[in-house]
Amino acid sequence: MDNITVEELKRRIDAGEKLNIVDVREPHENADFNIGGVLIPLGNIQTMQIDEIEDLKDKEVICYCRSGNRSGQACMFLDAMGFKKTRNLVGGMLAWEEKFGR
Repeated sequence: MDNITVEELKRRIDAGEKLNIVDVREPHENADFNIGGVLIPLGNIQTMQIDEIEDLKDKEVICYCRSGNRSGQACMFLDAMGFKKTRNLVGGMLAWEEKFGR
């Protein structure tokens, strides 16, 4: 697992880069505000319900949550399942909103 800052991620999104982004928050959090990507709550990752991203094991996968804690855990689980390039969004949506708003 590596880290990625909100600034770097926003720059890459704005540049139109094709990214594999996973929101590991709960559905109500995602519905309130999200930056795109696939919603797979942390509990689903912990129980290995990751069919939507199984084919990304050799690609970069960027995980985010509210603060960076759950997404860090998600990255560790994905690493243990054989994912090779996981990245945790440092500070999560709190840092994103502080820097860029909604």
